[in-house]
Amino acid sequence: MRHRIGGRQFGLPSDQRRALLKALVRSLFISHKITTTDTRAKDVKIIAERLITQAKNRNDLHGRRQANRYLTSETLVHHLYTVIAPEFKDVHGGYTRITHVGIRRGDAAKLVVLELATDADLGSPVAPEKIGTAKSNSI
Repeated sequence: MRHRIGGRQFGLPSDQRRALLKALVRSLFISHKITTTDTRAKDVKIIAERLITQAKNRNDLHGRRQANRYLTSETLVHHLYTVIAPEFKDVHGGYTRITHVGIRRGDAAKLVVLELATDADLGSPVAPEKIGTAKSNSI
């Protein structure tokens, strides 16, 4: 019996469930909009809003390393800290929006669009320039 145990299982083992949620969060930060089921979107929303809040409040090495646990890409962490988080600097929560779009044909699951709640075009992630990698022409 699972009395008083929170969280959704999605019918998956814990490692696959974590991998699914990480992939959905990465997709949300790359394309700024994803279509998924209602229950998956609710879990992804919690993680994404926590990462955005952390990026707003902790712009240091430790905060970036914690974000890298979920995003696993320096390019995506850089995009989160330099583009997405500054867009929400004056907003206190509610960084994402869930819009119901219908029912999936095969299994009648509720489909939703999860998107970042901003009107600005945030662009796609671009790799940050490495310090000290530019070659100089001096002899």
